[in-house]
Amino acid sequence: MAKSSSLHVRVVEGRALPAKDVSGSSDPYCLVKVDDEVVARTATVWRSLSPFWGEEYTVHLPLDFHHLAFYVLDEDTVGHDDIIGKISLSREAIAADPRGIDSWINLSRVDPDAEVQGEVCLSVQMLEDGRGRCLRCHVLQARDLAPRDISGTSDPFARVFWGSQSLETSTMKKTRFPHWDEVLELREVPGAPSPLRVELWDWDMVGKNDFLGMVEFSPKTLQHKPPNGWFRLLPFPRAEEDSGGNLGALWLKVRLTEDRVLPSRYYQPLLELLMDSVLGPAEEDTASPLAVLEELTSGDCRQDLATKLVKLFLGRGLTGPFLDYLTRREVARTTDHNTLFRSNSLASKSMEQFMKLVGMPYLHEVLKPVVSRVFEEKKYIELDPCKMDLGRTRRISFKGAPSEEQMRETSLGLLTGYLGAIVDAIVGSAGRCPPAMRLAFKQLRRRAEERFPQAERQDVKYLAISGFLFLRFFAPAILTPKLFDLRDHHADPQTSRSLLLLAKAVQSIGNLGQQLGQGKELWMAPLHPFLLQSISRVRDFLDRLVDVDGDEEASAPARALVPPSVTVREGYLLKRKEEPASLATRFAFKKRYFWLSGETLSYSKGPEWQMRTSIPVSHIRAVERVDEGAFQLPHVMQVVTQDGAGPPHTTYLQCKNVNELSQWLSALRKASAPNPDKLASCHPGAFRSARWTCCLQAERSAAGCSRTHSAVTLGDWSDPLDPDAEAQMVYRQLLLGRDQLRMQFLEDSSMNTTLEADTGKGSRATEGACPDVLARQRAAAARLLEVLSDLDQAHEEFQLQEQGRAAPGHLRP
Repeated sequence: MAKSSSLHVRVVEGRALPAKDVSGSSDPYCLVKVDDEVVARTATVWRSLSPFWGEEYTVHLPLDFHHLAFYVLDEDTVGHDDIIGKISLSREAIAADPRGIDSWINLSRVDPDAEVQGEVCLSVQMLEDGRGRCLRCHVLQARDLAPRDISGTSDPFARVFWGSQSLETSTMKKTRFPHWDEVLELREVPGAPSPLRVELWDWDMVGKNDFLGMVEFSPKTLQHKPPNGWFRLLPFPRAEEDSGGNLGALWLKVRLTEDRVLPSRYYQPLLELLMDSVLGPAEEDTASPLAVLEELTSGDCRQDLATKLVKLFLGRGLTGPFLDYLTRREVARTTDHNTLFRSNSLASKSMEQFMKLVGMPYLHEVLKPVVSRVFEEKKYIELDPCKMDLGRTRRISFKGAPSEEQMRETSLGLLTGYLGAIVDAIVGSAGRCPPAMRLAFKQLRRRAEERFPQAERQDVKYLAISGFLFLRFFAPAILTPKLFDLRDHHADPQTSRSLLLLAKAVQSIGNLGQQLGQGKELWMAPLHPFLLQSISRVRDFLDRLVDVDGDEEASAPARALVPPSVTVREGYLLKRKEEPASLATRFAFKKRYFWLSGETLSYSKGPEWQMRTSIPVSHIRAVERVDEGAFQLPHVMQVVTQDGAGPPHTTYLQCKNVNELSQWLSALRKASAPNPDKLASCHPGAFRSARWTCCLQAERSAAGCSRTHSAVTLGDWSDPLDPDAEAQMVYRQLLLGRDQLRMQFLEDSSMNTTLEADTGKGSRATEGACPDVLARQRAAAARLLEVLSDLDQAHEEFQLQEQGRAAPGHLRP
């Protein structure tokens, strides 16, 4: 049995931020930290006090994480960035509501004394002799302390308080991982029993010492179970300060998912019910367990459910029947062809998630060259006369401002140039589209033709496909390339406007020009001739796209979304040269091009080089960040490898920025996740000048001084298939609707009421259904409830077993 924990985070926008620049504005961005480790950085929104980010992250976590923090900073070209404020959310606050947090939260001031991190290792004994009681506190070491000095380290010492007495350890210079191994003895003084408090401080030669954190133990704990082990450092207790909105606020959406995943055999009855739903006769579509499940979900839950179901059926090789089942249900209840697949139904969401899971490499191949051109060329494009900046050319070239007509003609030429390249890439890609997607579109087209066979509605068969491929896949990727991994950063305002115009044009093409000339955007009219010329090419492309033999479908169950030999990440990194004998090049980093697949991490001097050096992924034992002070360089990571019983070897790699670092860390950790003998600890520094820069130990083979973080990864389309975890999520979704399921399908024998699956809308499950269908629906609901009851019992049994084995304790070593 395994446990899983994931954070779903969306940084929506900010408001009323204070101005940090002399211009009266700010250039805000947001850092997302989990337990003091940066996992993501939003884009910088230039010259804005009400920035919109709209960035989403899924972070897979260890079960013992404690808090999530958001820091808002003002980016400065010169000097350090200014801190605007922070929001800190404890694990308990996030988990209090299963639906998570979705609200505006005021930023609070960043208090240095509250910015603590790390752990301390203690062993406490209560002794008694002829002179009375004595407390012996063995202060062994600490790890991952906050850097308080400009060098990125600290000079820590510990201060122990018991009653009115206090003692201090020695000061360890220039380290965040001090080893004291000192025993401090304090005698009990008359009076009431006192707690033990251990404080860690950073010693400063000038000015006051900086607080690093503390732990405290009650007299009862000291008496009955004296502390022995690692303990997380905490800030001084104080009331939470509310800035009253003076520092602005963030709109955040945060949801924590924690689950116990049972062994596979416990999910088999549930999976069989779902598989039987899509493989059964078409006339039973409305009475299947999957139909009942669809009626119980809505909103964000429907998108999560769609992703899990698509992965489940991918793993069984039944994605085609699953999507066809949902398509049949959707077209059967659609009366107006103009609304086909335009709602956020389970069918629409499942097809959308299916395209992202299966078609992301295809999307990159088609769109990345043109999107990269738009970013690199940074051309000014604008067709809306209300938004044209006619003085822009004068500021750049001093040749005078062009007229509105000249600006429109220039923009039209640039826009048609980019758009032409996009249309050429799309219409020429039919043969490169994944076979699974082509077969899904073929089924979709057939169902649309059967439902709307009229000659005047012949475009429906094209719109059913283009509504997904163009409106829900290509256009969103052009509009926000970062969210589809086409770019590492969001676009600047000028490039964003160009991408928006291109996305609007691609949407119009996907709609086959049906809405051209309508609405408020009449300034797009100069582009209409080009769009109309492209529509016939798109129809021909869609015909070729579905011209595929059904035998090409991969009926075998998929083991992974990405085959092990396929490259999941590539790009330039700076690699530290193998340590030479001379000191001159000891810490030199050289630019190399890297490829990562499920089998190897390889690199060469450039992407075109044939000679590559490869590191087997199966040899990776740890992938961790490196302290900035190790090489006086930011964004460095280490890949620790070991071949059998040989000595471990460390490769140091530097990334361009924190997001690239997080993405490479995540990709490498996922690729090496199945490896046995993963390291539990490592050194976040480097061995130089005959000692480790992190903990100052002199032996190269010394045990690591910091915990590894192999469980911390970013969720994305390349996450491996996990049928048990996906089945567990479906079970949890059914639990949320169990009472509704029981009441509507079983307790109301007349079945005259309708099931409200969406706010303000009645269920279509029972509406106008005949008694025979209602009887089958009740039977399906009864089977689901029986499966849920069995899973409930299995979870309770495993929980009791865990409670019997587990004993309350401290942090793991």
